[in-house]
Amino acid sequence: MRTLLSAIEGYAETQADSIALEGIDISLTYVELARSVSSVAEFLGRHDINAVALLADNGPLWCVADLACVEAGIPLVPLPHFFSPSQISHVIESAGLDGILTEHPEQALILIEQLKLGCNPPVDVVVAGKRLSLIQLTVSRVALPDRCSKVTFTSGSTGEPKGVCLSQSVMEQVAGSLAAVTGANAADRHLSLLPYATLLENIGGLYAPLLSGATVVAPPLSSVGLSGASGLDLNQFISILIQSRASTCIMIPQMLHALVAAIESGAPRPEGLRFIAVGGASVSPLLLTRAEKLGLPVFEGYGLSEAASVVAVNAPAGSKPGSVGQLLPHISLCFAADGEILVKGGLFSGYLGDLPFEGEYWPTGDIGHMDDDGFLYLSGRKKHIFITAFGRNVSPEWVERELSIEPAIAQCCVFGEARPFNVAVIVARENASSEQIGMAVEQANARLPDYAKVSKWILANEPFSVENALWTGTARPRREQIFAAYEDYLTTLYQE
Repeated sequence: MRTLLSAIEGYAETQADSIALEGIDISLTYVELARSVSSVAEFLGRHDINAVALLADNGPLWCVADLACVEAGIPLVPLPHFFSPSQISHVIESAGLDGILTEHPEQALILIEQLKLGCNPPVDVVVAGKRLSLIQLTVSRVALPDRCSKVTFTSGSTGEPKGVCLSQSVMEQVAGSLAAVTGANAADRHLSLLPYATLLENIGGLYAPLLSGATVVAPPLSSVGLSGASGLDLNQFISILIQSRASTCIMIPQMLHALVAAIESGAPRPEGLRFIAVGGASVSPLLLTRAEKLGLPVFEGYGLSEAASVVAVNAPAGSKPGSVGQLLPHISLCFAADGEILVKGGLFSGYLGDLPFEGEYWPTGDIGHMDDDGFLYLSGRKKHIFITAFGRNVSPEWVERELSIEPAIAQCCVFGEARPFNVAVIVARENASSEQIGMAVEQANARLPDYAKVSKWILANEPFSVENALWTGTARPRREQIFAAYEDYLTTLYQE
């Protein structure tokens, strides 16, 4: 039996009445969770399923469906809520998904009809009084890599998602390391703020707490305040942090920025939080300093899907602001001649539709270095670093990080390859004037060396989003697409 399932069975005996999953309208003790997982696994086993998609909101049903697929030995592909119908069609076809698990079969049937796929009528299984439906699809099956338990699709830098194949043993290895390093324990209440279809929350926010006998608070994303890939209702966000009595959570930098700004403006500080992990993108040292002054226990980390979500993280036992922490116990790394980070340990099986990955080290595409105490520092993405006309190397993520913590700036993307100065496309926050944007750029420039400063900028015509293909589902700019959309305006800046 898998380590995670064995742990759940153990807690069902030793702390039977402890709450394992807490949703808005249902909660499951460890005994009820173990029974529900076995029931759904048995239900799935009665159907001839090669690989199944999970199309559901955050909540106990999502968690049970995930664990049931582990017990049934059926590869699972979570469908991100922000994927377009064409992206979902690509996922279904490339992974040969012949089943969809969903809590809203009516909506799933509409999508299936839109994608022009054949299917059987839904069949249901009941979990804690809630319906979980399986819709079998008539699609061509695909041979997945051996021991593939999950395929996580990343939106990447193009519109076509790429499937990362992961074994259960690798995912549980990362979850176990995270639990050990972060001090996870049965008294924890982990609040899931990110979609479970995001591998980081799936591993760090579901598997790691359950391995530790903790309670996973799993509200729907609307209760968290999330909408789309990047929308955030600040009042709901603050409220759920307080009402959930969370001790741990995972945030992306935009969430941390919103929380810090809100508390600085007089909002109540959530009590009881002992560990706020922040990752997904680079975090400004200034933002971390502001969080520390407010007494927020923020710890930056770093990882990638190919390493099952986390490689390094700061922790109470050892933390250096500006670094992404020390390596997880099962990870080792080295550096290429150009500074690229090469990771070993807990790696994926390969990309879907590609040859299996059989190497020892994986090239991350990130540039960095490690200090004498074993703390890892990032400089930027290898493929994003540009060289100015004066021969200076600039990581745009670094500059964008400083711009984005300014209250007037919602999103930005920086360019400067082979140019005498750097420029930016900026999305203003609501009601921010051009004068306020200009002041924000000046403030950010004051924290940057001369060669990294933004000399000129333009306002975007609309926010970057998944829908307009200018933003990824993990809240990063699609640089090539943004440049193509604003190339004429940027060229004018240099001509001026």
